[in-house]
Parts: sequence; structure tokens; C-alpha cells
Amino acid sequence: MPNKKGIPLAAMERLLKNVGAQRVSEEAKAALKQALEDYATKIGEGATKYAAHAGRKTVKADDIKLATKI
Repeated sequence: MPNKKGIPLAAMERLLKNVGAQRVSEEAKAALKQALEDYATKIGEGATKYAAHAGRKTVKADDIKLATKI
């Protein structure tokens, strides 16, 4: 069963503060979390297809790189 927690909200705040945000609302953290998780899921699905096409069960870094170029 997949972990439903995903990326911690604290990480979202850190990311935003690292790019200059002084304060970050809870709604902003949640919105960024959802956007990143959605994007990561699409990348993961694409990378899994590349690995399967290559006859592998293991997803490699190159599969991820290819999937980000879709």
C-alpha cells in the first residue's frame, strides 16, 4: 500500500524560504505540495514506462531524466 503522506509541508516551507519568501501560508504550502506530488507522479509513470520498454523492472536515473523531457 502506497504511503499517503507524501512530501512534508515543512519541506515546502523550506523550499519557498530558500527562494526568498519571508512568510509562507499553510494554503501555499499545501498547494505547492500538491503541485509537486502531481508532477512527480507524472514523471514516475513516464520513467516506469521507459524502464519497462527497455525490459527492466528497475527505474534508473536516465529514465527519470527522459520522463522530465516529455
